[in-house]
Amino acid sequence: MTLTLRDDGAFAADLIYDLDALALGVHIDTDDAELAAALANLPPDEFTARVADLRELFERRVRVRFDGQPTPFDVSFPDYGTPRATDAAIPTVLGVTARLTGTVPESASTVGFFASRAFGEVHLTIVDAARAVEVRSVLEPGARSDPLDLAGPVAPPGRLEVAARYTWLGFVHIVPEGTDHILFVLGLFLLSARFRPLVWQVTAFTVAHAATLTVAALGVVSLAPRLVEPLIALSIAYVAVENVLTDRLTRWRPAVVFGFGLLHGLGFAGVLGELGLPEHERLLALVTFNAGIELGQLAVIAAAAGSFGWFRTKPWYRPRLAVPASAVIGLVGVTWAIQRAFNP
Repeated sequence: MTLTLRDDGAFAADLIYDLDALALGVHIDTDDAELAAALANLPPDEFTARVADLRELFERRVRVRFDGQPTPFDVSFPDYGTPRATDAAIPTVLGVTARLTGTVPESASTVGFFASRAFGEVHLTIVDAARAVEVRSVLEPGARSDPLDLAGPVAPPGRLEVAARYTWLGFVHIVPEGTDHILFVLGLFLLSARFRPLVWQVTAFTVAHAATLTVAALGVVSLAPRLVEPLIALSIAYVAVENVLTDRLTRWRPAVVFGFGLLHGLGFAGVLGELGLPEHERLLALVTFNAGIELGQLAVIAAAAGSFGWFRTKPWYRPRLAVPASAVIGLVGVTWAIQRAFNP
């Protein structure tokens, strides 16, 4: 979400979302080609009604507040009917941009933004064109942004605030949002009944993903998500399949896990790129984001140990728990790899 306060006293807010899914009332993970086909095949009257309902949804569930009071806005979908939608690599009818436009009330001293839980986490940028000020924040689902003072100087967040924010963002990227990373860590956990193999694997994985996350976030290396995401899914499948084939740490497993960690680090870097790093505390934000990821991984391992740790020494642990669970994880990994390769 980018909210721009223009020099002429107007505001424009561009909210990026899967509008086809929103118009049809289905989950955003639904296949894009199916969504586009469903919308395109609607009778004209029903299509018009869907678009009107979509406008009303934004009017009901999104607020742009000046001095704490909601300000009315018009809703448009500027991608619709343009090459940005008709020629897009990912099939779409309405596009991905909802534009909210209105007038800034005279003498307004603060501005804030709110979106309901229907939209999930919001990556918010507020741009005050008159003062050349740009402020970024990440809002939890259903949360209001802190009011931005439109008159006084904008103070950057303190070190403690930056550290807390990016630690939390790293943690929630694993728990609950990082399903693929959770399955990978669970695959490491399931290898054998002894904890020493787990320590070696987690150490290799941690060092690797911290390294690539750092260099990628600093712009040293980059790899397209359409390549990284299928490979991450394949890493999940590989670890799971090896769990089925062996019950002990092979000499090459830590090296393989290290290589997969490099891929996962690039995936983490993509998320951090969307969030952005504060210019005045880039290193602190990077370090604490890494720390949050590690805390998330430790939480997954602790939950797994609390659930299955009691049974790890039982003779039936591997055939009844570890192997079936690994097989399911492997199937999920292969499925995701195919989906991400052919529907990036």
